[in-house]
Amino acid sequence: MIHIFEAIEDLAAALPRTQALMGLDLGTKTIGVAVSDSFQSVATPLETVKRKKFGVDAARLLVVIDKRSIGGIILGLPRNMDGSEGPRAQSTRAFARNLAQLTAIPIGFWDERLSTVAAEKALLEADTTRKRRSEVIDHVAASYILQGALDRLGHLRAAS
Repeated sequence: MIHIFEAIEDLAAALPRTQALMGLDLGTKTIGVAVSDSFQSVATPLETVKRKKFGVDAARLLVVIDKRSIGGIILGLPRNMDGSEGPRAQSTRAFARNLAQLTAIPIGFWDERLSTVAAEKALLEADTTRKRRSEVIDHVAASYILQGALDRLGHLRAAS
């Protein structure tokens, strides 16, 4: 059974309340990985996975899911600035469908339009070297994606 949710409101209903979530920033060469605390309030950059092929990439993610008792996955959805979806968004959706066949945990999407820009700005403000920025940008971007989703989930739960 596929557990992919388009709307964050639908995902919120499917997520366990006291398990960490994982945020992913899918690039063509890397996957940025971030995780939350078990209260789903704070996102922390974890690692950048160098992409190989889906099976190898998914195996690495499944290790993180198992080791950290992850209860849900938030995938950054790279929409165009006008809100439309291009080839990268379709690729992200395909990744979600393939990953959903390997795990029963809920998977949702979060608009990631400005996450890499925000991550880059934060790293520049922290006076991070260019080399270090290139090493961490993807998992820092993943934490921006995850934090945005966590904040929205928190608002939804507070309102209900």
